[in-house]
Amino acid sequence: VQLVESGGGLVQPGGSLRLSCATSGFTFRYYEMRWFREAPGKERELVAAISSVGGSTNYANSVKGRFTISRDNAKNTVSLQMNNLNPEDTAVYYCSAVGPNSYWGRGTQVTVSS
Repeated sequence: VQLVESGGGLVQPGGSLRLSCATSGFTFRYYEMRWFREAPGKERELVAAISSVGGSTNYANSVKGRFTISRDNAKNTVSLQMNNLNPEDTAVYYCSAVGPNSYWGRGTQVTVSS
């Protein structure tokens, strides 16, 4: 099983990034997919989730209206479009698969700074 995040980096406040998570080794379409983030000194928090069936989404209040989660079941990928970023969004972002088992990626660093 592999979950590999990409797309992180340094961005100025107000900017955008698109994170992607490429997966393999499990039946992607059966799994709810989630993005978490962990900032220094803070607990890991759930940012966004997308269901396995129907693609319903949920977001943390702090990112509603700015972040969009999406999935491509044909490509076994999940993405997180992040707009209007602010310094409080700085964190390591992880994708996670939740289903018959749970899997995690290793994370990608997002830094929002001028």
